[in-house]
Amino acid sequence: MSLRLSTVILPVDRWHEGGRAKWQRAEELGFHAAYTYDHLSWRSFRDGPWFGAVPTLTAAAIVTQRMRLGTLVTSPNFRHPVTLAKELISLDDISGGRITLGIGAGGNGFDATTLLRGDEQPWTPRERADRFGEFVPLLDGLLREPAGLTREGAFYAATAARNVPGCAQLPRLPFAVAATGPRGLTLAAQYGQAWVTTGDPKLYEAGSAAESLDAVRGQVARLGKACAENDRDVDELDKILLTGFTPEFNPDLAGGRGGPFTSVDAFVDFVGRYAELGFTEIVIHAPVPDGSPGFSAAVADEELFERIVTQGLTQLAG
Repeated sequence: MSLRLSTVILPVDRWHEGGRAKWQRAEELGFHAAYTYDHLSWRSFRDGPWFGAVPTLTAAAIVTQRMRLGTLVTSPNFRHPVTLAKELISLDDISGGRITLGIGAGGNGFDATTLLRGDEQPWTPRERADRFGEFVPLLDGLLREPAGLTREGAFYAATAARNVPGCAQLPRLPFAVAATGPRGLTLAAQYGQAWVTTGDPKLYEAGSAAESLDAVRGQVARLGKACAENDRDVDELDKILLTGFTPEFNPDLAGGRGGPFTSVDAFVDFVGRYAELGFTEIVIHAPVPDGSPGFSAAVADEELFERIVTQGLTQLAG
């Protein structure tokens, strides 16, 4: 599989005040795909604009023609498989079959707490994994069986759920499963057309680039083991690295200032190390508006961002 470069566009711009232009520019730059986050809000952006993923992707589908579109990632935190399936088949139809669903178990933060009542507590990691383990197979069935599906589990149920005419992509749109633990990796092996990682989050604060690379190497090995246990060729899965969350991007670590976004050469060196591990898609964040404290994962300079895109892959290909 050849190495592809994609981007994440955070849903922070009003559509007619820069949002539309960002998605169109991403396609002009030649990105393989443009994703957005599927959160109710996120980190330091909580007190500013933050728009919904599905309407944003719908609008993006209308103003682009070739580039793939999707989420990185959707989770069960505030989604139900039945309603999500209906939105996905609509998105896939509007885009002409260009949607990839990035999907993960979810985490802490606003997604986990906004819908709680009274003394309710957020799901524990184990509870999130339990729900994810039921969410993915049900969503898979809903998208593969548009004429009607009935299924009842511990957390989710569908009764004669119909999704006619089904996805534009057959047998369904692709899943990119974000996972590092054994249960999630098994789901990636069973249901994924791609696997997503951000590295080891524990190393971002106090790790090194070498430790991070070694940790991801271990994740790739465990993915291979999960695939073997499920009679799946690991080479069938695209391997996606969402950048910005490894130690190289932490400005507080020694040697981390600027990181892979210091220059095109620094970016190419960074990407090359992960390409050697078998990654097929590298995802970088599009520049965010000024005044976004606490977010160092994006290229700060628009001109450098475009040079990384236009020159970086040329160097890698050479």
